[in-house]
Formats: sequence, structure tokens, C-alpha cells
Amino acid sequence: MTKINIEKRRACNPIDAKSYDTSRLRSEFLVQNLFIEDEVKICYSQYERYVVGGVFPVDETLSLDSIEYLKTENFCDRREVGAINIGGEGTIAVDGEKFTLKNKEALYIGKGSKKITFASNDKANPAKFYLGSTPAHASYPTVLVNKEKANILNLGSQETSNERTIYQLIVGGIVESCQLVMGLTELKTGSVWNTMPAHTHDRRMEAYFYFEVPKGQTVCHLMGEPQETRHLFIQNEEAVLSPEWGIHSGVGTSNYSFIWGMGGENIDYTDMDVIQPNELR
Repeated sequence: MTKINIEKRRACNPIDAKSYDTSRLRSEFLVQNLFIEDEVKICYSQYERYVVGGVFPVDETLSLDSIEYLKTENFCDRREVGAINIGGEGTIAVDGEKFTLKNKEALYIGKGSKKITFASNDKANPAKFYLGSTPAHASYPTVLVNKEKANILNLGSQETSNERTIYQLIVGGIVESCQLVMGLTELKTGSVWNTMPAHTHDRRMEAYFYFEVPKGQTVCHLMGEPQETRHLFIQNEEAVLSPEWGIHSGVGTSNYSFIWGMGGENIDYTDMDVIQPNELR
């Protein structure tokens, strides 16, 4: 039987969050230790009931089983899932149909899927599957998305230290979903800023997962209300939950990559309320 590590996070009022010290901020919003060999890690949050997870199969094939908070027989009875592989080549089987995912490829898994398993194709170079999941009201087909199928945006510049490539993987026009939106961003060498100008979107929450952070380096993730900002120093392969009332931006001591995932009222990627840099406090 697959071992599942489960965490739960309550939703926080922004008025309360103003008084949090560093330890409390980290315990409320930071998700660590996502990849444990031959285990599944799940963090169930009450922000849009969004789930962040990590699946790290090395010697075993791991299954995505239901957890106590869902009160369902199968994980996807009332949910949809996005899985993005940040490791070596791996295989996800959904009700017997197998999908091979290379590095930075994604799989959308629709509501109603029963048996979902994860395996590495080479245990010397194992796969690492990062998960995002939201409640779903309809069943849509399971779809494999590689970089060739992704919608690619090249934004920023070296002059503003934010030259980056955005891969929209699970978005409208590529994958039909109920509310889940996911993709990844790669910063170019010499660029360190992400999502600046910052923004909020009161209609949905977001989660960031930082990876490819070089050893000994870190990312300072900015969060909180635009006029009451806070920060978290985040290490490689850690995630942070971003409530609908907060900004989500960051700057690293080196370039890095990150996966973004959203759930909420709509699936419009451009739906955001921008805050200019000189307006932040």
C-alpha cells in the first residue's frame, strides 16, 4: 500500500496575518518536504480546497489514493488533478491507460478517474511528479501536454532582471478543465525576478512551487496584502500557498524555475489586478 503523508492548512484572514511572525507565516503558507522517496505527500488547503502534492516513485509504483479530508472512495471522484514531472522520465497510468512524461511535461487527469499510479522509468534518474488539484463539477478527458503543445510566452528583459519563458500547460485552448490552471516559468541566466509588477486576483487563489534553485541559493517570495507585504525565504522544491487577498512574487539569489497553479471562480489566465512596483508597501 502506498504511504501518504498528509498536511492540512486552514484559510487565514488578512487582518490576522498582519500579526504573524516568521515562524507562523512559514507554518501557515509554506509547504516543505514534498518529495520523499517512494511516498506521496499531500497538503490539503482550505483556499478553494486546493491540494498541493508530490509523488516520488523510485523503487515502487505509487498510487494516488483518497485521503480522509475528501470523504470519497477515490481521489478523483469529485476532483481534477494536474501533474507536472520535474525529474527523469516517468509513467502515469490512469485507469489502465499509460502516459509517459518527460521532464517538464504535464498530465491533466479528469474527474471520475479511478486508479491513478505513478512510476519512474529509470530508478537511477527517477521521476518527480508535482501535483495540483481542485474540486471539479464535470468530467473532462485526460490529456498529456508537452512543451510543443504548450502555449509559450517570452516576457521581461535582462535590463529589468526578469527575462523568462512561461509555459502555459493546463489552460483554456489546450486543456479543458473545471477550474484548475497550471504551468511553469523558467528564468533566464542573470534574471531573478518573477511576477513583477505583482498582482492579486480576488476570484481565485494560487500556489507557487520553486525548483531548479541552485544549491546554496534561495528565493525570497513576497506575499501579503499589497500595502502590508511579508516575505518567506524558500529553498529548492518548496511550495507556498497564496490566498486570494495576497500578492505572489519573488526574487532569487540566482535564476530558477517555478510551477504556478490556480483554482477559483474562473480560468482566465489574464484575470488579475496589477499593483505597480512603486505602489507596494
